[in-house]
Amino acid sequence: MVKRVHQPREDAEFDFILRMSDLPVLAYFTGTWPKAIDLCRAMDLVVGGIAEEYAGRLTALRADITRCPGATARYGVTGAPSYVLLKEGEAVAHGEGPMTTAEVRELLDGHL
Repeated sequence: MVKRVHQPREDAEFDFILRMSDLPVLAYFTGTWPKAIDLCRAMDLVVGGIAEEYAGRLTALRADITRCPGATARYGVTGAPSYVLLKEGEAVAHGEGPMTTAEVRELLDGHL
């Protein structure tokens, strides 16, 4: 994964990154069960590319839903991969399932 994507290991770290970012945050939620692993690995490249493309306009983070259960519940994430665009800690856009780069851009555009 591209270095521009933060990977919090727990809810406290997720919340810290969220508080410290003065930019909107694209939270990309992943899972560790067999079906989710392959889907999420494929999405790592998409999210990494988005992080590069939108550098300076958003902060990207990859959160495992089992390691960040509080954030998962707070933002209504029910599956992986899922995406939540956050502004000042509030969800402004959601996406779920495998998405193309164009679909992720569409999720972001109009909110950045």
